[in-house]
Amino acid sequence: MKKIRIILMVFATLFVVNGCEEEDFELTNPSGLSPETYFRTEAQVQSAVNAVYANTQTIGLYTRTLFFAMDIMSREALGNPQLEADKRVYQEWSFDASHPPIAWYWDACFRGINKANFVIDNADKINEIPSSLLSDEKKARFIGEAKYMRAFYYFLLVTRFGDVPLITTVPEDGSGFPRTPADQVYDQIIADLNDASQSLWDKGRTENGRATQGAAFALLGKTHLYLEEYDEALAAFENIYGQYSLEDDYFANFREEEEFGPESIFEIQYDDDMGNSAVWNSNAAGEDANEVTFRGQEYGFNDWFNVYPNPALIAEYEEGDIRLDESFYFNGDTFAGGLIEELPLERDAAWRKYQNYYKDVNEDQASGINMKVIRYADVLLMMAEAENALGNQADAIDYINEVRERAELAPLSDGLSQDEVFDAIVHERMVELAGEQVRFPDLVRWGLAADYLSEFGFQAGKHEIWPIPNDEISANEGISQEDQNPGY
Repeated sequence: MKKIRIILMVFATLFVVNGCEEEDFELTNPSGLSPETYFRTEAQVQSAVNAVYANTQTIGLYTRTLFFAMDIMSREALGNPQLEADKRVYQEWSFDASHPPIAWYWDACFRGINKANFVIDNADKINEIPSSLLSDEKKARFIGEAKYMRAFYYFLLVTRFGDVPLITTVPEDGSGFPRTPADQVYDQIIADLNDASQSLWDKGRTENGRATQGAAFALLGKTHLYLEEYDEALAAFENIYGQYSLEDDYFANFREEEEFGPESIFEIQYDDDMGNSAVWNSNAAGEDANEVTFRGQEYGFNDWFNVYPNPALIAEYEEGDIRLDESFYFNGDTFAGGLIEELPLERDAAWRKYQNYYKDVNEDQASGINMKVIRYADVLLMMAEAENALGNQADAIDYINEVRERAELAPLSDGLSQDEVFDAIVHERMVELAGEQVRFPDLVRWGLAADYLSEFGFQAGKHEIWPIPNDEISANEGISQEDQNPGY
């Protein structure tokens, strides 16, 4: 059960933040406290750390922009006629530096980083709190959460924009920051995750929704994999191998009642019982109540139905793969409203994953289903990829088969070549993680984006990353139009 509530607090002269608090704590409203007098109690530290998470629950990230952009650019989702113009640009590859959602994505990440830096900058003050008020173990965990989230936001940025400003302290003035080479940004991500992995707690001891030691190792392994540092990736993943397990029921990963299950490593937390009064106004800031996502409403066949599954994605599933029916609705299926006689717009399939139709006739805009960021099946397939790249095909096949067994598919046979195993990984990630915002980054890092997407308008050397927003170039004296990404 979700156990969070919203509070609003103001750090005088710094920023407004929104945080999620455990009901177990009775907090004093810290409004009006200055940064100089803050960090005196556990409640204050926890509030500041909670605020770091809030920017994930914005329209610029998981509430709207991120799933639309990633699913459409990968062509897992195709636009129906009613799809809004600011989403259709992803399908037509016509977005540019003036596109507002790209600016919201950028802003949401950097606002989250600023909040994380505020906590990390005050580590000395946090550590000065008497252990009778806040244990040393909890102090380390709170700082570790801030470092994890800083790494997480930077991972979202560097994979979407390439070189980005690397800011590791709260700015003292309004001077701008130039772009930092991506390899240095990755170095900081790795450093933060290494630190976080030593201070975060394991899943069993950590409140739902917070970063855990397993989440730090998973994101660390994923970062090394993106950098093609396969030994390091495996070293990180091996810290959590066997510590998680696949859900017996694949669809349990996407039901609200079974969130934070044995397969969940990190997810963005939502709860439609907690309020959404600010959701349409929170593009990036993470202020006030933003505890819902529009994913269900946007994709739902009985609601806005702005996108539908690409028939090419549907065709990718092998005969007998249970994930097909657990990920999509077809004519003749049933949902909470009864029999689906004919899907709208004569579509052959609609999304089931992340939909509330297993219990509700309509989405009513506000969905409380959490967005999965990393789950154990993803880790197993990343481990397979790393082993295969190192020439260990037998080990890679074993990891793939762990995923295939849950899908009730025959195991891959031994003796496959490295190229054959890689092809199997590409297939397995496509069908296992469909609509989970991983395929487009996969295609880019594999160098396959042009092969799959050029016929639809993708331009190699340009569309692998997004443009630096015009708003940033205008406001940041450290970045000029000459620093813009190629092609924009």
